[in-house]
Amino acid sequence: MLNENIRLLKKSFRLNRLLNAIIVYLSYYVSLVTKRAIYWGSPPIVMIEPTNICNLQCPLCPSGNGTLKRVKGYMSFDVFKKIIDYIEKTAFMVVLWNQGEPYLNKDFSKMVKYASDRDLFTLVSTNGNIDYNAEEVVNSGLDSMIVSLDGTTQETYNKYRVNGKLDKVIKGVKEIVAAKKKLNRTNPLLRWQFLVMKHNEHEIEEIQQLSKELGVDNLELKSVQIYSKEDVQTFLPENPKYRRYKVNGNNFELKFGIKNRCRRIWTNAVVNWNGEVAICCFDKDGDFKVGNVKDSTLTQLWKNQNIMKVRNQILKDRKQIPICRNCLEGVKIKIEETKV
Repeated sequence: MLNENIRLLKKSFRLNRLLNAIIVYLSYYVSLVTKRAIYWGSPPIVMIEPTNICNLQCPLCPSGNGTLKRVKGYMSFDVFKKIIDYIEKTAFMVVLWNQGEPYLNKDFSKMVKYASDRDLFTLVSTNGNIDYNAEEVVNSGLDSMIVSLDGTTQETYNKYRVNGKLDKVIKGVKEIVAAKKKLNRTNPLLRWQFLVMKHNEHEIEEIQQLSKELGVDNLELKSVQIYSKEDVQTFLPENPKYRRYKVNGNNFELKFGIKNRCRRIWTNAVVNWNGEVAICCFDKDGDFKVGNVKDSTLTQLWKNQNIMKVRNQILKDRKQIPICRNCLEGVKIKIEETKV
């Protein structure tokens, strides 16, 4: 997304951040060549989980379907502040979600503003079933907002976004668009994300029209992630163009295979709501123990023995790590992206 990349460069570019990113990527490529995990620098992108609690019950989401095993809670502002204070010299982006709905954290806009005031690019993904204070959202300095909206009728929308209200999402988008105009701001860039599934693939033309009417900046069609053979029949769209999987009966596997590499475990650190660091966003239950930012620095944790062991396994045989077999790394998940 060109506008987002331009905004990121204008806001977050600092020589020390650039040098750190170069060092991190260099260590990644050296690791690929030598087949031995090496890590230099600090993570240039940090995903921070404001909460793992959600107000919807989406059937393919661990938070929504009740299969998430981690204790639920909200990140305190003090923990968030400690993370930002540490990473602001080396990171250029904070991704403000993991599991759960970020805006359920009462301090969320305060968190965004704290990070944004330090010239960190801020990105959030929301289900939109929130009573936004639209001007507060804009004034927080939020740079980019992904709004998940997977239907043009309540019936279609509610088949996946269980307990969600389509009208509420649309109302919230309209209010943010209006607030941007009132305050003469271009932020946040509004990205409508549409998960293409069997029950909504017939609505693609309608959503293209609706996205224009709402005044969002981008419409992104995204393939859905499934977990079981039952999901093949229930959720995978009929049109193979909208799938990320090869399907043989009820069996499925990623179209692009699984290579022995993973850029994200070098570049994208993940900190859960309680300060625990995860190896990636697919380690949903924190099964790989790395450590807690309350007790150590993120850089120390991001290159400790536990995570280096995982990196070495990835370079050797990534398929042996269960969470890697259905991962997005190297997979094209955006089917289509349209500037509205």
